[in-house]
Amino acid sequence: MLDRPTPRDPGQLRPGPRPLPLHMAVEGWILQVSCAGLLSSSAASPLSNPLLAPHLQIIRDQLQKLLPDLAAQNLPALDAGLIDAVAREATARMDGFMRGVRAYQAHPFRRTLRAPPPVWKRGAATLIDYGGKGAPVVYVPSLINKAYILDLAADRSLCRASAASGLHSYLLDWGDPGPAERTFTTTDYIDGVLIPALEEIKARTGQAPALVGYCMGGTLATSAAVLRPDLVSSLVLLAAPWDFHDGTAASRVLLDLSRPVVEVILAAEGVASVDMLQALFASLDPTLVGRKFRRFSELDPASEPARRFVELEDWLNDGVPLAGPVAREVFFNWYGRNDPQAGHWRVGDVPIDPAQIHVRTLTFIPSQDRIVPPGAAQALAKAIPRAQSLSVDLGHIGMVSAAAAPNAVYAPLLAWLHNSAKA
Repeated sequence: MLDRPTPRDPGQLRPGPRPLPLHMAVEGWILQVSCAGLLSSSAASPLSNPLLAPHLQIIRDQLQKLLPDLAAQNLPALDAGLIDAVAREATARMDGFMRGVRAYQAHPFRRTLRAPPPVWKRGAATLIDYGGKGAPVVYVPSLINKAYILDLAADRSLCRASAASGLHSYLLDWGDPGPAERTFTTTDYIDGVLIPALEEIKARTGQAPALVGYCMGGTLATSAAVLRPDLVSSLVLLAAPWDFHDGTAASRVLLDLSRPVVEVILAAEGVASVDMLQALFASLDPTLVGRKFRRFSELDPASEPARRFVELEDWLNDGVPLAGPVAREVFFNWYGRNDPQAGHWRVGDVPIDPAQIHVRTLTFIPSQDRIVPPGAAQALAKAIPRAQSLSVDLGHIGMVSAAAAPNAVYAPLLAWLHNSAKA
């Protein structure tokens, strides 16, 4: 499947940030409670709109109710001027958020970078050959987002940098789940797509490829290295989660409470929708979207930072639904029971034990990662006997897409692959 910009029509407003109603609701909630001191001012967010007048009146009423209690406790009273100043600041913050959203939705940038045509297809999945004359390497992204995060821009493309370095570079694009993939488990994806793709590369090149997995793609790549060591010459894991209980307590509570609703949706739709997945990611830091769109609202729309923001935000909103059976595995068996770390994850009848991996392995641990906390990825590095570990001062997405990524991640990764190919 070829990459496509989002949206297709240059005159069409973008629908994001997705799910927009949720982000609007969060910002509206923060507008009210921030002024009551329930959140720090740095986490608050707002927008100037006549429709907010009732909300601002609620804020003033709430603060006015505090005055008798403050007086009774001999605490400094809040005067009307302070109340109005706080309300104005809250309004300004919401205004910044909405100006940022509107500027993003109407921004003229549209991604035009195209992937090479696929050379192999299995159902919705395709294998894309980026060229290069040296040892083969295949890049495996997550099932949840579009594969082009590894080919985001000409100057921030791990796949193109890899091919330019001389490695024969392939990208496995899982594609959007069609009718067949909606019934897939992780076993189906591994046995039915990933391993056949590795077999295809070995047949084409005469060599077992190096395997580079990003995020959930790294977890899946780990299973392939256990199941078919004959198809993997070396292994690189980029922020690959393994201990799903590390740093995820709040998210797990949310998933547990939401399970009845999630089950109903999965049964009805057959997939976890993009908006459902984005909502779950938003729960990791509910104020993040507000903060980043307020910052964006202050940028010159014609500037390079603004263009890069839109470029990445388009990718974030151009997500992929997750097949229902995979969603149940990930939500309730991986995050809920921590099956991989506990040794209970099986592909078919085979337990996936990282201790069985004996090829050279390099793991990258982003220290600023909020999606896969460092400890969740370090657990996998510690479980693989020959694994080396490299910490990078970047976030989960920034490690492959930020301006610093080519020097901080691409260069050491590609040098390591070249050395491994010679070993």
